[in-house]
Amino acid sequence: MMNTLFKRAKILTFAVTSAAVTTIPHNMYAGPPAAELNAPNILYIFTDDQSRRSVSAYEEAHEWVKTPNIDALAESGMRFRTCYTGASCQMSRSMMLTGRLQHAIKSFDITNYPSCDYDSKIQPFWPANFRKNGYRTACIGKWHLGEDVGHGRDWDHSVIWDRMGKKNGSAYYYNTQVRYNGGERVALGGYSTDRYTDLAVDYILNKSKADKKPWFLWLCYGGVHGPYTEADRHEDLYAEAPATEVPSDIFGPRPSKPKHLVNYTKWKKDENGKPKEFDKKVKKYNRAVGALDEGVGKLIEALKKSGQLENTLVVYTSDQGFAWGQHGCSAKWMAYDANIAAPLIFSQPGRIKPQQVCAEPVNGVDIVQTFHSIAGIKPVMEIHGRDMTPLLSDPSTKLKSPMLLTHTARLYGDNFLEAIKQGIFVGKNTTPAYLMMRDGKYKYIRHMQKDTIEELYDLDKDAQEFNNLAVNPEYNSLLKKLRKKAADEIRKKDGEFVDYLPKPKDRRSVPQ
Repeated sequence: MMNTLFKRAKILTFAVTSAAVTTIPHNMYAGPPAAELNAPNILYIFTDDQSRRSVSAYEEAHEWVKTPNIDALAESGMRFRTCYTGASCQMSRSMMLTGRLQHAIKSFDITNYPSCDYDSKIQPFWPANFRKNGYRTACIGKWHLGEDVGHGRDWDHSVIWDRMGKKNGSAYYYNTQVRYNGGERVALGGYSTDRYTDLAVDYILNKSKADKKPWFLWLCYGGVHGPYTEADRHEDLYAEAPATEVPSDIFGPRPSKPKHLVNYTKWKKDENGKPKEFDKKVKKYNRAVGALDEGVGKLIEALKKSGQLENTLVVYTSDQGFAWGQHGCSAKWMAYDANIAAPLIFSQPGRIKPQQVCAEPVNGVDIVQTFHSIAGIKPVMEIHGRDMTPLLSDPSTKLKSPMLLTHTARLYGDNFLEAIKQGIFVGKNTTPAYLMMRDGKYKYIRHMQKDTIEELYDLDKDAQEFNNLAVNPEYNSLLKKLRKKAADEIRKKDGEFVDYLPKPKDRRSVPQ
């Protein structure tokens, strides 16, 4: 089904003409050089598929998980309870580099996934603008956007695993080939998590001091993506830990969910009716986090040693989370917190008070907007995020607009819009494209396919998202209100597609 949809979607790809799209100058709205504004360095640590349950600072964490260095980073600054960076690896990174929600990212074509074609003149990446405004920029680690890694345009320094080349696409931990400063692929050597840490430490201690400019380093680990592979030194980590608790809805049924999720599960039962190798798989996943945690400790030590800790904003997050049994999943993608909520920590001595926790839900494009605000740089293109700096000053603050996320499967921008107009509702049957809104305690989900009910959850009362209030007649008025509000807010962010979505299926009469 997915391949059929992609083949149909590929037909929609069209040549962009100068009459149809206006090229945006890269130096548009350029302000004073960042150095003149005393802008901080930014170390942006970006892991892969890392759930909040794998970080012991989080309430959702398994009781046996231990991440002392990430916890110490959280203690030194502000931990965000809920961050929706994205819903899938490439899509999250594309939103990170553009600051735009997936439905409105321009010129992207990924008919040859995991590669990607894009036009940097039509859809600029914001690090290029940071370079023009006084920052030195660097990228180390995983790339997911094809062979154009942007060196010399977006990055002053880069060591990038572009996932291109035979067997290189799945080389998450060993046999990884990287491109130094846009050159030919060469062996990274060793265990990738450790090697990326070494390269980042070297950048902090040495290469970042080439001049007096502030720097931005995007450090993209391949861990903790599958195939979950721990470092040799961690092969016995959690060997004595108690068995992992199995989620109660791993097999369903889930009568209030959309029909494609009622009995959904990726798990097989053993002879005792339990999910096969559940504890073994969860422990292996968490053992691979061990090197990430150690890496954080080494990075902070390097900042201290180089005298840059006080002038460096450190941000730790992941491209999305990962569900282990929740809602029957062994995956990301779905709009549930168990699947896509990632850890998020902001830390900088003197800027952010220690031991702070913020409950306001945020997303990846909010992080991008916040980087611009802190650096004092105006974007070259409209960013869809909200400024989080008020939260960094006072975590009890409420942002004025709701948090939005669009997951449009493997289509972007005009290609996605044309697909929706033609009634091609993209995504797999079990993971269709969707839009999601967090408005206070409520989460609203609208799936972009025909004959599908909406989802509505009160996360104060139902944090695990078991009880879909959209099928309860008592919530009909609220459902209509949130449906309209989500559509109105999406339109403000170049979301014309909402006007072409099919009406959600009415299931209010279903017994609860």
